[in-house]
Amino acid sequence: MNVNMKKISQKDYRFGRYIQKIRQSKNVTQEELAEKIGTSQTWIAYIETGRNRPNIKMLEKIAKVLGVKAKDLIPF
Repeated sequence: MNVNMKKISQKDYRFGRYIQKIRQSKNVTQEELAEKIGTSQTWIAYIETGRNRPNIKMLEKIAKVLGVKAKDLIPF
């Protein structure tokens, strides 16, 4: 096991899966979302698996692309 890997919390995992569900319901690929917000597909994948969290500015960009409010991306 890589000692640099952070433990993924349940909250981060649920958050990422929720964003993934919304993205998929809008028929937007990870690649399309990444391109539209100026990041990489890998970064989007890390968010969706709970390995990364977007800051508020990136959350707002994701929400805009997906056509929802930023607060609607937070399932808790």
